[in-house]
Amino acid sequence: MKLAIITERANITLGGAERSVFELTARMALLGVDVKILAATGTAKSRRVQVLCSNTKRRVSLNTFQKALSDHLAQNHYDIVHSTLPFEFADVYQPRGGSYPEAAIRNAASYSTAILRVFKLLTSFANARRAALAQAERKLCRIVRKDPSPKTPIVAALSQYVRLQFKKHYNLPDEKIYLCPNGIRLLNPQQAIKIDRLRAQIMSKLDIKQADEPVFFLFAAHNFRLKGLASLIKALAIVSRRTAQRPAYLIVAGRDTGRKYRVLARRLKVRDRIIFFGPAGSISNLLAVSDVAVLPTYYDPSSRFILEALGAGKPVITTKYNGATDLFTPDRHGKTFESPDDIDSLAESMRYFCNTEHIIAAKQAIEQDDIRSKVSIEAHCKRLLMLYNKINKEKLEIRNTKLETN
Repeated sequence: MKLAIITERANITLGGAERSVFELTARMALLGVDVKILAATGTAKSRRVQVLCSNTKRRVSLNTFQKALSDHLAQNHYDIVHSTLPFEFADVYQPRGGSYPEAAIRNAASYSTAILRVFKLLTSFANARRAALAQAERKLCRIVRKDPSPKTPIVAALSQYVRLQFKKHYNLPDEKIYLCPNGIRLLNPQQAIKIDRLRAQIMSKLDIKQADEPVFFLFAAHNFRLKGLASLIKALAIVSRRTAQRPAYLIVAGRDTGRKYRVLARRLKVRDRIIFFGPAGSISNLLAVSDVAVLPTYYDPSSRFILEALGAGKPVITTKYNGATDLFTPDRHGKTFESPDDIDSLAESMRYFCNTEHIIAAKQAIEQDDIRSKVSIEAHCKRLLMLYNKINKEKLEIRNTKLETN
């Protein structure tokens, strides 16, 4: 099978969506698929990557990229065209960020005041590029709705949350939405000596000892506001005032600036319980040190961080606005709650895991239920291959019908 995966930028350092595309490509190749990434721009040097607008380092317009893709596809045959951007000529549209309307609504919800929330919602598509992508997605879904035949793209949803978005915002029929739970490259076990050194470093900065029996909650994100860090700090303040078997501490990792969150932590008197780690070269080391992963997100189609934590055997805490909840069972492998604004529920979830028995029980359940294999990129790829084979079978049937008619 020849597979083309369309993405805007072939640069693995940019973050989750780009990293996911490279992991998907590598695993597909191991499964015997002849796969190539088609990107508008990029820095990746690989025979599996073709940059189509290589004469610029800037982001190109959607129309420019579409023209370059059309020229390439006219000269090169692929059995399946899988796009992360809303191009109607694709066989599969897999929106790594969920639908544009839902992303706009949930982004606005993450702001602290009603005035800001309304302003952000009204100006969601003031950015010309975002507006063009949203318009292209609307057009694609309108085409699919009018013609739900094998000729039009199938939306490969990363989670039930994303599937419901496309039904809610675009009224897509069920047969044109394919549920394909997100997956990640499983992290390799780390060397014990490195983990011990990192743990000692963190405990030294927090001025605590092993005898204090701390519970380390790990938060990792590049957009602290959208992922609910303010809510997490407020919840930590509540937990620190309540009786618990073990004291709670928070490790914050990510590229975002922590200045205002440090101010919030000082005001709530929990600055001594938080370490701001900055960008983490490898999240696996921090996961190995931590007891629980927590992401009180306002919006996540299916969080890589939560899947990586589950893959590492760690209990998780997150909201219903995270599609990763499909891949674990609440109250068995972790905790879920309604909204980042529900600080009390978040605090209660954290307090639950300030108990050694609860942590051990969740870790054992994750292992017993083989959650590690369920969140793997291999499981994701196998599910996609089922879709590709279905599409190719339908294409063959259409060609055979045309031949019989002629």
